[in-house]
Amino acid sequence: MPQSHGTRRRTASASARARSEQRRGGRRRDGERGAGSRRAARVPAPRQSPEELEALGAPGPYGPSGPYGGDGPAPPDRYRPGKRRRAWRLLTHNVTITVAAIAVLAGGVVFVDWDKVLGEADPPKAAAGGPISTNDMLAHLQGFDMDAVTADSVAAAKERAYKEHQAYMKKLKVQAEKDAAARAKLKAEQEKERLAKSNPSAAQNKAYGKKMNAAKGWGNCWSSLLTLWNHESGWNERATNPGSGAYGIPQALPGSKLASAGSDWRTSSPTQIAWGLGYIKARYHDPCGAWSWWSAHHWY
Repeated sequence: MPQSHGTRRRTASASARARSEQRRGGRRRDGERGAGSRRAARVPAPRQSPEELEALGAPGPYGPSGPYGGDGPAPPDRYRPGKRRRAWRLLTHNVTITVAAIAVLAGGVVFVDWDKVLGEADPPKAAAGGPISTNDMLAHLQGFDMDAVTADSVAAAKERAYKEHQAYMKKLKVQAEKDAAARAKLKAEQEKERLAKSNPSAAQNKAYGKKMNAAKGWGNCWSSLLTLWNHESGWNERATNPGSGAYGIPQALPGSKLASAGSDWRTSSPTQIAWGLGYIKARYHDPCGAWSWWSAHHWY
């Protein structure tokens, strides 16, 4: 039997309401699911320390393997140690400690005064004003020269003094064989001669002498000059012969003759060396000739 128009309208309305309720129910469920996802997304995952990640084998530089090991991409910041931790690891690394220790030892070797540690004091200064430069030594040499007449007069005085002293010492030795007083006097004279050649600054004076001798062009005669003045004064700029009064490294006689080379002749070894080299040049040509003469006569 065919339906009436009222029945068809009621049926269509019911179907429309059912479809509307279904759509609303679906949107409600979708909304609940979306809200739940958003709420879940807002809950942060707990962070773990690098040590915990390393213990758990997490990927990155702290685990045994993973996408951040080897040549792979850089790890996220949360897997990287902080600046303080990296600095502390660097400072406490064995290589850093070893390098620092080597640097400290090297500094000690450089700055320690080994002369004092080993008991070797600095040599006394030979010149009154302290060590002098090579230019100053050359100035001493260029500013002084001796003529042959003056050199001959000095040599004659030295010869007389030497002979007189030898005669006096011979007489003392003869008397010393007879009585104790003469023996004591002879011993005292020998001690005076020894003390006159005792010189704490001999090493520095010899260094001056070697340079000034070479500047004269007599480098091959250095050993002769060294031995000659070892016998004469022990390279003592204050050496005074107790018998003749000869003075200084070259044993000028009288000592005041040294003043012709400089006003500081009493204490300046370069001044005395310049005078002595001038004397040797004027009379013996060079130290080789002076030493040859001394070896035969025991004076020069």
